[in-house]
Amino acid sequence: MRSNASRLPGADTAGLGRGPLTRRLPVLLLAPAEPLDARPFASGPGTTPGRFLLRVIFSVRQISVPAALLAIVWQVGESAVPVVTGLAVDRALATGDGRQLALWLGVLVALYAALTTAARLSLRLTAHAVQVLQHRLRATLSTGVLHPVGGTGRAPDADVVSVMTSDVARLSNAVILTIIPVSRITAIGFIAASLLATHWLLGLVVLLGAPVAVWSMGVLSERLSRDTREYQRLLASTVGQATDLVSGYRVIKGMRAEAEATSRYRRASQETLVGARRNAGLLGRFLVGSGVVSGTFVAAVVGLAGWFTVDGQLSVGGLITAVGLAQALLPQIQAIASTSVPNLAGGRASSVRVLDVLRDSATPTAGPGVAPRREVTALPELDVRVPGVSGPGVTIRVEPGELVGVRADDRTAARVVEALLDPWAQGGIEARLDGIATQTLSAAEYRSRVTVAPHRATLFSGTLRDNVAVGADSPARVDAAVRAAACDDFAADLDVPVGEGGNRLSGGQRQRVALARALASDAPVLVLHDPTTAVDSVTEHAIAGRLRGVRAGRSTLLITSAPALLAACDRVVVLSDNVPATSRTAQ
Repeated sequence: MRSNASRLPGADTAGLGRGPLTRRLPVLLLAPAEPLDARPFASGPGTTPGRFLLRVIFSVRQISVPAALLAIVWQVGESAVPVVTGLAVDRALATGDGRQLALWLGVLVALYAALTTAARLSLRLTAHAVQVLQHRLRATLSTGVLHPVGGTGRAPDADVVSVMTSDVARLSNAVILTIIPVSRITAIGFIAASLLATHWLLGLVVLLGAPVAVWSMGVLSERLSRDTREYQRLLASTVGQATDLVSGYRVIKGMRAEAEATSRYRRASQETLVGARRNAGLLGRFLVGSGVVSGTFVAAVVGLAGWFTVDGQLSVGGLITAVGLAQALLPQIQAIASTSVPNLAGGRASSVRVLDVLRDSATPTAGPGVAPRREVTALPELDVRVPGVSGPGVTIRVEPGELVGVRADDRTAARVVEALLDPWAQGGIEARLDGIATQTLSAAEYRSRVTVAPHRATLFSGTLRDNVAVGADSPARVDAAVRAAACDDFAADLDVPVGEGGNRLSGGQRQRVALARALASDAPVLVLHDPTTAVDSVTEHAIAGRLRGVRAGRSTLLITSAPALLAACDRVVVLSDNVPATSRTAQ
C-alpha cells in the first residue's frame, strides 16, 4: 500500500511524512548523505585537560558562532519583552493613544516572531555541533585505540566503552558553553543596561551584583566538579568489569569462578552506587546554594525597584519594566548555575578521561618510529626465531611465495602469534623481514607487509560483505576469499546481516568469515593461527585444498595442528619442547 501511494501524483516521495500543503516546500538543515570528515583531535604530551577541552569546543566555530549569535537574539529578545511592555504602558495605556498601542503591539508581535525563530535555529545548530563533536571524538578514540602509535594491536581496556559513550557525550556537550551561557551573559548585560536607563542605581546593582553571584556559584561548584571526576571513574570501572564479565563468561564458568566474579562486580557496583548518591547529594546542595544566591540577588533588585516607585522616582511602566527585567534576570542566573556550571564540571572530568585513553594508546612500546636501515621489499622474507630452553632455539623461515606450516603446543603457538602481532613487545621471540629486525620498522611499514589473523574470530555488526571486504582491493578478491574459506553454503548473499558480534552465525561460520576476511586482504605475508578449529573435517579439507590457490604468489605462515592443513603446506616446522624437526610435504 505504501509503495503504491508513493507513486501517486503529488505524493511525499522524500518520506518525511509531510502533508499536501507542505510537501512542496524546501527542507532545510537536513543531515548530509555521507558522514562528515572526522579529523582526529591532536593531543601531545603537553596537552592539559583544560587545553584539550578548549580545543574541542572551539573546533566547530563555523557552527557554534552562528548558533551563539542566534541564541543572543533569542535571550535578549526574551529579556526585551518587559521593556516593550513597560513602554507600551507608559506611551499607550497611560495616555490612551490608540496609535501608540497598535504600534507597540506590533513591535511585541515582531519581537516574539524574531526570538522564537532564533531559538529554533539556535537549538538545531547547537544539536548539530554536539553531534559533530561526538563523531570526531569517537573517531579520534577509535583511531588511537585501534591504530596506536606503537602498533601494539592489543585489545582495548573495557572502560574504553564508557569513555566512548558517556565521557564523549559530556565532553561534546561542553560546546554548549560557547553558545547558551554566552547568550545568557549577554542578556544579563542587556538587562543591566535597560535598568540603567530605567534608574541608574538599579543598573549599577545588576552590573556589580551579577558577576559576584556567578562567581559565588562557581566557588560552590568546585567540590561538585572534583566529585564528578571521581564518580565518572567509578562508573567507568564498573562498566569495564561488566563488559569483562559478559565477554569472559564461558572462561569464568569453566573455572567455576562465578561466585567470585559476581562478588567482585557487586562490590564495584556498590561503590559506584555510593559515589552516585554522594554526587547527587552534592549536586542538590549546589543547586540549593545557587538558588539562595540568585534568589536573594533578584529579590533585592525587585525590592529596590518597588521602593523607587513608592518614592516617585519610577513610573508604573518603569516598575513593570524593572520587575519584568528582574524576573528575566532570575532564570538567566539560575540556568548558568544549574546547567552551565555542572556542564563545565562534567566536561573537564571527561576531558581528563579521554586524554588518559589517548595517551595510553599513543605510548609506543619500543621505538617503532626509528627509521629502518634499508627498505623492505614488497614481498619480504620472514624469519621468526623461537629461543630454546637450554639450546639455541629454532628459526622459522618463510621464503617469498611459500606456504609454511608450524605445529606447536598451544603456549608456544600463542607466543609466536603474539610476537608477530606486536613485534615491539619484549616477549623473547624475534621476527625479521628481509633480515631487518621488526622493532626498527615503523608500524605503518610493518602492517603493510604482515597481516596476522588471530585464532579468536571477532566480527562486527553489518553484513557479510562488510566483514569480508575490509581491506580488499576488488569484489573479485572478496568472492575468491569467500570461496577459499568454504563460506559457499551460507554466504550466497553477501548482503545478509551477521548481527551484533556475528551472533546470527554459528561458531564455525564466524570462523570461516574471519578467515575469508584475512584472505581477502591479500597481504604479502599472512599469518593464520588455528583457522579451522570450529569447522567439520569435510569443510577443513575443502579449505586446505583451496588455500594454496588463493594465496598464490604470496607468503603464508600457518600455525595449526590440523593434519589436513599441514598436508597442504610446502614445509612443516614442528616445535616440540623447543626441539625443531622439519619435514617437507610432497606436492
